[in-house]
Amino acid sequence: MPRMRLHATRLMVAAYAIVCATLVGLTTITVTDTRVTAQAPMPDLTVREDVLHHQWVVRDENLAASACSVQEGGITPGLRRLVRFTVMTPNIGSADINIGDPNRHIDPNGDGDFSDSDGLYEFATCHAHYHFRHYATYELVDPETDFVWRAAKRGFCMLDTDPNPAYMGQAPRSWQFRSCGGVGIPGNQGISAGWADTYRFFLAGQYFVLDGGDGQPAVPPGDYIIRITVNPPFVAAAGEPCPNVDLSGFCHQLPESDYTNNIGQVRVTIPDHPGKEGVGPLANSLVVDESELDEHGFKCAKADKK
Repeated sequence: MPRMRLHATRLMVAAYAIVCATLVGLTTITVTDTRVTAQAPMPDLTVREDVLHHQWVVRDENLAASACSVQEGGITPGLRRLVRFTVMTPNIGSADINIGDPNRHIDPNGDGDFSDSDGLYEFATCHAHYHFRHYATYELVDPETDFVWRAAKRGFCMLDTDPNPAYMGQAPRSWQFRSCGGVGIPGNQGISAGWADTYRFFLAGQYFVLDGGDGQPAVPPGDYIIRITVNPPFVAAAGEPCPNVDLSGFCHQLPESDYTNNIGQVRVTIPDHPGKEGVGPLANSLVVDESELDEHGFKCAKADKK
């Protein structure tokens, strides 16, 4: 009888813990017999495939030699055939990604010597500010051969740009992170839980060059896959920090509760001739001069204008 009572008591404790986990919501409770372990709230980044599916366009554009994406991507300026696309990366987790001021990561003790940098940022000469490293990878994939083209995008700045939709199950809250910062200019970067960081199709580098103008092979007409990986896995080079490690042993710049949901992809059709309006869901959309804009469409103070 005492053993039966003990077993019943354990079942009651386990059931109570499961109910608590359901009610709390933001904290995951793991039940192992009568021992209950609380897992700290964590961010969780993903890619909005629905946005990617509805926001892309193939068209011809004149790219200025002064555009940072042209300079950083090794692109020949002039009339280029592009496929542009929007990338939205929501934080669907239970904790914020709080990076803060990039200057504190580049020069933690403020002595002007960047040798103690934590490796999260690198200086972008054209933009004259810091870019977050390993935030996302953009790939155009040939599904028949698995050949991959790289995008012109080189720099990222994490901000609260869009609240997540209600169906994601997160309570509405105010934004916190809205400043990229610059050299000697304090910033405040991050992505709040319940918010997304969005890179819209007309912004700098939000494209693949299709005509070979960036030194890669030209992309023949046909069906392709745009694949986006947020907080991608990487193998640290010698001396490069590896802040977070997944179960497969790969490095990630940011901590997450789940590294398995970081990829979003859609199929797109590259036409032989896109015409004046372009081809795709965003055909006939406005062409914006990206040469004066930073990662989120704000005026940038480029190095050659200092």
